[in-house]
Amino acid sequence: MTENVPLQEVPDAWNRVSERVDTQSWPEQALYVVATPIGNLGDLTLRAWQALSRADIIAAEDTRATRILLDAWGVSTPLMASHRHNEQTSAVAIVQRLQSGQRVALVSDAGAPAVSDPGSVVVQAVLAAGLRVIPLPGPSAVIAALMATGVTTDASPGFIFAGFSPTKSMARQRWMRQWSSLPAALVFYEAPHRIAASVQDLQTVVGPTRRVAFARELTKRFEEVATMPLAQAQAWLAEGSHREQGEYVVILHPPEVIYDEAAELEQSAGVDAWLEALLEVMSVRDIARVAARVTGQSRDALYARVLAMKAKNSG
Repeated sequence: MTENVPLQEVPDAWNRVSERVDTQSWPEQALYVVATPIGNLGDLTLRAWQALSRADIIAAEDTRATRILLDAWGVSTPLMASHRHNEQTSAVAIVQRLQSGQRVALVSDAGAPAVSDPGSVVVQAVLAAGLRVIPLPGPSAVIAALMATGVTTDASPGFIFAGFSPTKSMARQRWMRQWSSLPAALVFYEAPHRIAASVQDLQTVVGPTRRVAFARELTKRFEEVATMPLAQAQAWLAEGSHREQGEYVVILHPPEVIYDEAAELEQSAGVDAWLEALLEVMSVRDIARVAARVTGQSRDALYARVLAMKAKNSG
């Protein structure tokens, strides 16, 4: 068992790292896009704390929610509202502040601004004005859920983040059908009052055997992560009323790829026949170029294959 770090050493370590961050570059006339905790106040990064402290003003999705975070970290920077209903006008005001030489920090209620949260309009306006945008990475419900479930692997590293699912069942099923057919894990957000209906739609679209992972209340006291076949999902949701609370990250595992050796051999034989026919009218280089475009295979591999075929036919 590892020993706890003595409490008296914590301030010294904090001060040492804080001093190093303090000496880094903090440009003026820059928008600092700051990721904030998704639940646990301790997840604010040291660099984010410095950026929020140094900013002339913080543009926040909900100034009341952000003030709680700032008070906890001892930050007294003034706030302005920048949310979905005023983002166009707030973007103009932020650009004007930057042009006057100020630093502006942009935050959403939790997680990364402009990622299924307000912020993209502001970022685009700042970039269009030729001003600098500095991202400060940090807490992310999507990444936390992927870390906790192990869905992505070296063999299948891809995932698709699709934001929030539609609220109506028919639209949701169309949306799920579109995303779930792709060869990657599908990650989306779902509200607690819609989670049961959403799971039912998911099972209707992809069937009961596809695996799904739920990450609920991430980084909070009642954090819960579970993975199961969709056939078991409704029973799991019904096991406790607490599962009707808290925002969900849902991860649909990618469809299982079944290797069909016979089909691949048949396809390969068909390609070979096609390549041999082209040899009668085209050069090896042209055949490789065309075949690569049609089959999606490597041009170099096809070139070697056709070259070997030509040598065999010549012999």
